Amino acid sequence: MRIAITGGIGSGKSFVCQKLSKHGISVYDCDREAKRLMATSPDIHRQLTALVGNEVYHDGSLNKPVLAQFLLQSEANKQQVNDIVHPAVAADFIQSGREWLESAILFESGFYKRVDFDHVICVTAPLEVRVARVMQRDGISREKALQWINAQMPQEEIASRSSFEIINDGKKSIERQINQIINKITK
Repeated sequence: MRIAITGGIGSGKSFVCQKLSKHGISVYDCDREAKRLMATSPDIHRQLTALVGNEVYHDGSLNKPVLAQFLLQSEANKQQVNDIVHPAVAADFIQSGREWLESAILFESGFYKRVDFDHVICVTAPLEVRVARVMQRDGISREKALQWINAQMPQEEIASRSSFEIINDGKKSIERQINQIINKITK
């Protein structure tokens, strides 16, 4: 069985994943593993260098500002980088033997098309809770936090495309919601 966890910035996906670890569930973190693969995969290194130029790696390390500048130039550039990195991440996830995966942009990136997921769990939170979390975590203004939130797919759309929703509003029991989902998917 393969299960994806997704949700917008500030929803609390990482918090839910920490709770899952207490159930013995090891969640594959797409962001962390993509960074690892971009730093270590000779194939990705070769393809990104061919696409972006030799300056995308400096002394063998990924030159993040150069890659970011390339990504921001156009939607086509972003798609070309995704077409290099996402297949490698999907293959790495499948080879990892893990069943659970965390991806902030599961739907936006089309990653859900690369792996056949049995269930998708969306973590949601009220807008003001999300804004406060992002402001505190990243030390940014309310305006910047809202800008980041509004740049993503609306959480209502993510939730409507998911099998389950975990409401992380600081009031409802996360543990109870996780237990209910685990009971449903293991039947």
